[in-house]
Formats: sequence, structure tokens, C-alpha cells
Amino acid sequence: MLTIVVYHYVRDLPRTRYPKIKGLLTEKFEGQLDYITRHYRVCSMKQVIESWRNGEELPPNACLLTFDDGLLDHYLTVFPRLEERGIVGSFYPPAEAIERHKVLDVHKIHFVLASATDDKKLADDLLDLIRPYRSDYDIPNDADLYKQYADVDRYDPPEIVFIKSVLQRGLPEQVRAEIVHGLFTRYVTGNETAFAKELYVDLDQLRCMARHDMEIGGHGYKHVWLETLSRTEQQEEIDRTINFLTKISGEKPSDWIMCYPYGSYNNVTLELLNPVGCILGLSTRVDLVSDFSNPLELARLDTNDLPFSGDAAISEWTRKTLS
Repeated sequence: MLTIVVYHYVRDLPRTRYPKIKGLLTEKFEGQLDYITRHYRVCSMKQVIESWRNGEELPPNACLLTFDDGLLDHYLTVFPRLEERGIVGSFYPPAEAIERHKVLDVHKIHFVLASATDDKKLADDLLDLIRPYRSDYDIPNDADLYKQYADVDRYDPPEIVFIKSVLQRGLPEQVRAEIVHGLFTRYVTGNETAFAKELYVDLDQLRCMARHDMEIGGHGYKHVWLETLSRTEQQEEIDRTINFLTKISGEKPSDWIMCYPYGSYNNVTLELLNPVGCILGLSTRVDLVSDFSNPLELARLDTNDLPFSGDAAISEWTRKTLS
């Protein structure tokens, strides 16, 4: 039984410019490390690969820590704390954001939401921006759009789910990109390059982490929904991901890991990954890994699924690994 935990933002939120970002407080991250090291044996991705390939047993209650999106938090906050404890982390940076200093649309959405003081006004602003595109694109009317995409999930009320869903998947790609950029410029900043340099790690920082035995894997080039792309487009995403990993390590990767952006992939993705040295894949499906029958579709837990204190009661997910 393997527990894989995924993290994104890890920062001292109240002392940042964007305290409303839905991230993990530094003190809660440290508390969760206390919990994990008490109840689990943190392993490396190399150990997971050897277990899958050679049938070697993982440590009892094995746990793997994964960090998505190449955020500067991972270098400044996460990396030193893992190294102090002798823990290996696996990091998955999106290439274009780092190489070209572009803010991912998903992060633009996060910071728009963190900057807005009135969620209803933001939703109204979004609908105002959508309306002019209806003459050229087949986009549902306001009421139907809201009915289709407003829902409740584990973390957000319907209005926020509506904004996220429409901006991530509910509009034609060109429309979505233009509207997201417009909202980002209106609510956050017009200097995307400077913002990206503050938000993401750079290549030298990734190389430094790798020298200290942290593991770096692929998270796509443009961080897009792979399942929506053609076979040729998916191949290009994968090839550019490999090129990026080559720049970090100085050699073409073998036995590398693909962490699917948004958890999005399909059978074409899996077919394309097999011949190019990708050996494991990380999804966003919430579960434990009980076997490696589908090595390119491994499930993970969110950080919020485990306690944030070393002396917390054992969670249900932890209890499952003990049964």
C-alpha cells in the first residue's frame, strides 16, 4: 500500500500579498510532516520505480510526497524543510511557465479569485466579458452557463466553482485565454513577466534541488488538458516536456514520471508515454495505491486529506494502510 500526497502552494499566507490564495500554511506543512513521519515511511520515487519494476517491497506504510506546478514556494519553503528531515520530495514543474515567464491560466484564475473582494461581482464581470463572443462562438446564455457549471465541490461554493469551471473548461480555448488574461490584468497586474518570476522556480533552482537529491518530473509544457488535444498535439507536449527535463539534468531522462496537468489524460496519452521512457504517471484521482496494475494512472491524496499535527488522531486514510 502506497500513499501519495500532492501539494501546491505552501506559504506563510497571512504575510503575503495574496492571503486569500488557497494554499497550505507553512506551520501546517510542518505539522503534517510531523504526522507523516510519525505514521509513515517517506520513500523516494526511485524506490517506487524499483518496487514496480523488480517487485521489491516498499517500506511499511510507504508515503511519497509530490509537489505540483513549479512554485517558488517549493524552493524557498518546502525544499529546506524536507532536507532538514532527510526526506526526498518529487517536484513537477510546468516548462513554459518557467522558461518563458508566463503565468499559467490556472494560476491567473487563483490570483484573480484571491484579489477579488466580491465573488458575485467577479462572476458578473466574467459574464460581461463572455457576452461579446456569442456572436462568433456557440456559448450558452448566462442562465444556462451558470446552471451547467455552478456546483459544490469539496472546497468551494457554487459561485467560485462556476468561475473556475468556466475559465478552465467551459469556453473555447481562444475565448478562455483572452478572458482569463483580461481578468488577470484587471484584478492582479499587467506585468505578467515580473509576476511569473516571483511565482515560479527557475532552472538553476531546480538544478540545485536535483543536486540535493530532490526528484524532478514532468508536468507538461503548457500545462493543458491533455485529453482535449489531438495525438500530434499531445506528442508535442510530451516531447517538449522531455526537452525541459533534459535541460535540468543535462541528459535525456529515462524512467521519468509524468504528472498530468489537471489530472487530464486519455488512452492516447498513455500510448505516447510508454515508448519515451515514462515509467509512472500521477493522476488526481483520490485514493491509495494498492497495486501497480496501472502504473501510468497512480492515485494521490490531497494534503487536506491528512492531519496537520503530529499528535492528531489517525485519519481514515492512514487507518486503511494499517488494515
